[in-house]
Amino acid sequence: MAKILLILIVASIIETVGVTYLAKGLKELQGAKAINVSEIARVIRSGASNGNIVGGIALEAVFFGALLYMLKVKDMSFVWPLTSLGFIVAALSAHFILGEKVSATRWTGVVFIALGAFLISYSEQEKPPQGLSASEVRSAPFHPE
Repeated sequence: MAKILLILIVASIIETVGVTYLAKGLKELQGAKAINVSEIARVIRSGASNGNIVGGIALEAVFFGALLYMLKVKDMSFVWPLTSLGFIVAALSAHFILGEKVSATRWTGVVFIALGAFLISYSEQEKPPQGLSASEVRSAPFHPE
């Protein structure tokens, strides 16, 4: 469990750094002046040559690889909600790196996300041991160790 949580935390940080690079790179792009093939191609070329966008995509790919591993070894109902921890890091990154003003309402939302992530990780302890059904766990005699 500790290994998955560590991977999840590191992956969330990697994802947030990736999204931060993407946001920064996208703000550097000059949008399309018209909707035609040559203008759209120009915007795509500009984005593909922007280091922040390319770096952000690469970090997002690393996160996706970690997510695939976590979904392979743990329940989706455990892993996917915990990826919301990235929202916490994203709010911090938006505030301190991108200079965005994060309102008190948004910080309150971040606190609720953290609380939800705690409840989800705590619920993992309530699951029956691997290989035993819930009814087998309830009917097993108590053996103090």
